[in-house]
Amino acid sequence: MAWMVITVIPYTLAIVFGALLGMGRARRYRIAAGWLGLCSVQSGRAILGIETRVTGMENLPVGEKTPAVLLVKHQSTFETFLMPAIMPHPLAYVFKKELLYVPFFGWSIGLLDMIHIDRSLRTQAFKKVVAQGKERLAQGIWIIMFPEGTRIARGQKGVYETSGTRLAVQTGAPVIPIAVTSAKCWPRKAFVKTPGIVDVSIGKPIPSIGRHHKELMQEVEDWIEAEMRRLDPEAYR
Repeated sequence: MAWMVITVIPYTLAIVFGALLGMGRARRYRIAAGWLGLCSVQSGRAILGIETRVTGMENLPVGEKTPAVLLVKHQSTFETFLMPAIMPHPLAYVFKKELLYVPFFGWSIGLLDMIHIDRSLRTQAFKKVVAQGKERLAQGIWIIMFPEGTRIARGQKGVYETSGTRLAVQTGAPVIPIAVTSAKCWPRKAFVKTPGIVDVSIGKPIPSIGRHHKELMQEVEDWIEAEMRRLDPEAYR
């Protein structure tokens, strides 16, 4: 935690002053992704003994402007840091606007191509996600969402909300399901982490054109939860 607090300051200042001096958003994103990679992959290995094992990279769409909506299992903060560090495209997170007020961290994400929403305004919030999501996807930025909405304890399953598949259906972007076993080493709300291997499994793209969003989300949920049981069988005994 001390290392994260210390390192976030210079990275944030680079983004803030870069924005003031006319630095483009793509370059600002690379700076932010560098810090996220430092705190997940590199520092996670060096300080905490956490190794990351990624499979299925070949399933990701190819092409500079090929769209995708990533729907990821959510167990801890680890995967929110990890995804921008390993993905070949810039990502736009859909997140609650309250995060913008977090010192340094919030200032940085406010200067990136993210989508912040007011959860209390459900209909208006989703319209904003669709409108801005279409813009980001057209720019070659992938949308990433956690369909369970919050961090879920190891071996448990949350309620899979359909916002991600609704966005995919409305934009025609394929859905990429991703399973992550981060809670094995970095449980939710845990100050103490443990060494080990975090598996990230990237599924094959699921077409969204002509699909119903509920049916599509059920397919995503079935794949992610089955993959979680394969990757971490001890948690599901």
